[in-house]
Amino acid sequence: MTNKSKVLVCGGTGLVGSAIIKKLLEKGYKNLIGTFHSKSPNIDKIQWIQIDLKDRDKVNELFLEQKPEYIFLAAAKVGGIMANNIYRADFIYENLEIQNSVIHNAYIHKVKKLIFLGSTCIYPKNCPQPIKEEYLLTGELEYTNEPYAIAKIAGIKMCESYNLQYGTNFISVMPTNLYGENDNFDLEKSHVLPALIRKIHLGKCLEENNFDEIRKDLDKNPIEGIDGSASKEEILNILKKNGISFKIQNSKFKISIEIWGSGEPRREFLWSDDMADACVYLMENVDFEDIVQEQFGVNTTYDVTIYTTNEIRNTHINIGTGKDISIIELAYLIKEIVGYKGDFYFNTSKPDGTMRKVTDVSKLHSLGWKHKVKLEEGVMRVYKWYINGK
Repeated sequence: MTNKSKVLVCGGTGLVGSAIIKKLLEKGYKNLIGTFHSKSPNIDKIQWIQIDLKDRDKVNELFLEQKPEYIFLAAAKVGGIMANNIYRADFIYENLEIQNSVIHNAYIHKVKKLIFLGSTCIYPKNCPQPIKEEYLLTGELEYTNEPYAIAKIAGIKMCESYNLQYGTNFISVMPTNLYGENDNFDLEKSHVLPALIRKIHLGKCLEENNFDEIRKDLDKNPIEGIDGSASKEEILNILKKNGISFKIQNSKFKISIEIWGSGEPRREFLWSDDMADACVYLMENVDFEDIVQEQFGVNTTYDVTIYTTNEIRNTHINIGTGKDISIIELAYLIKEIVGYKGDFYFNTSKPDGTMRKVTDVSKLHSLGWKHKVKLEEGVMRVYKWYINGK
């Protein structure tokens, strides 16, 4: 891939896609196309195309017109534990449709290389830690995100199968929990880290009686239709409904923020720009044949006979830090960075999800890439980005 190659980033306005586009621009790539569905682009210097990637005919037209050479498939329906559990049909259907449309058209139109992005939720709920790629399909999935995980497993197997049957160069990568600029801070649909940042920020504003900042926050991202123009009573009610509880003592707000579950589960978090750097590195330096040679020791020259006489599986690559933190520790880290002085309430009637998820990143390290941004630095960066207008 050269800086003149035509590169398509599917899902360019999301956390993952926008970070990849930013990284490509930093590295001097000039022929970039980003797709978006509904969220408006906020990155200049590239061509943007609005498209529903579930529509296979529209995707075919896109490939015919634009003739992309390299593709980052970052488009997906994503969300936190609550959204995954509520919208189960949407998560499996929409993700399968997006993957089928893009991956098959990449094969039909002879795309040189594709990176498919999944998630570490593909692994069994109770698999050994740290999680190696070989643990895929060795046990039962976490129930709350099972539909999404099954869709992503299908995407991995689709890429792998097209490589083995047709000699394509499709690589699947499984990032750990991501956070960063352009993250989703919707309290119903966001993942744990951005949700905690927003709730703790709103809690701090409330304990300081800073309703101007609360209204500013709600104008950027209304909660259940409540924006900054709502009455003070409506704002207090919607905050309380979303786990930012309060008591008034001596004319001051005493705050307690609800966190789902026990707080004991441990999670690994990766700064989105590091994830993007890993993806671009793999696109530039690693082919499917390289992975097969390193993992299985077979000839790297594509030969269907070699591939069909060897069991080639689990060729996907974990992308992460290999380090984890408990939700309790994360909450107190964010509390310190934000400057919140109130309490936390761990609601154990809500699900914990998988108790521990930390990746084994040995394969990624062996291919020549390691993360750079530590969690403390990343949380500080994303909080500054969030409060400064995003």
